[in-house]
Amino acid sequence: MSEVRSVVSRDDIFSRRIREQAAGYPDRRLDILVAGCGWPEPLDLDGVRARVTGIDEDLPTLRASAGSRKDLDALALGDLRSVPVPPRAFDVLHVPFLLERIEHPELVLDRLLAGLRPGGLLLLRIRDRASAYGTCDRLLPPALRRLLWPRLVPEGAVGPLFPFYGEVTSREGMHSYCLTRGLMVTDDLSATSGPALEGPRGGLVRLVCAAVETASRGRRSASHDEITMVVRKPQNHFARLI
Repeated sequence: MSEVRSVVSRDDIFSRRIREQAAGYPDRRLDILVAGCGWPEPLDLDGVRARVTGIDEDLPTLRASAGSRKDLDALALGDLRSVPVPPRAFDVLHVPFLLERIEHPELVLDRLLAGLRPGGLLLLRIRDRASAYGTCDRLLPPALRRLLWPRLVPEGAVGPLFPFYGEVTSREGMHSYCLTRGLMVTDDLSATSGPALEGPRGGLVRLVCAAVETASRGRRSASHDEITMVVRKPQNHFARLI
């Protein structure tokens, strides 16, 4: 597995990789699966012929958010361990902020990747469990989360959703996952996008994250809270393919 640490923005890199993927199949559309479509983050598909299918958990806040999206051609909600995902049916798998909020994320990701064709792309955004923000997010008790969420995040933000933050929801965890499954990380970025940092008390949240970084002696960084990766499923038939 090789890694290239990208210096462009996550939106630019997703758009660029999708267009490169489309250029490889000029005679047909791209089939795209958005796993975690309750998170309102449409891809930039201008000029790209594509069919977009969305799946997510069947929760009230996610159902409302996913149902209001105009970029989905098909939508299925339910248990992500059983929602139908046809094998090798998709060219691009977009997973925005899903893995940290589900139990057993490795098992779900294995299942999603089974729907990706050889040579297909995984576009991944995760909240980093090893960051200061991710540490606060995963240790916040559910009752306190429900109380604080409306006061901390911008109006209309999805949630509150209880996060699980499995081991794969970190840079080290994701690279280890890809290595064991023969997947190639082509782009790897860090960013800051936590909803509480963009809300009305973002300054206070930044102070808390800085305190966590100091208390952890730098092991829980406050410089980012998001990891964005582009991962390619190999064409090689002798590689371990999911």
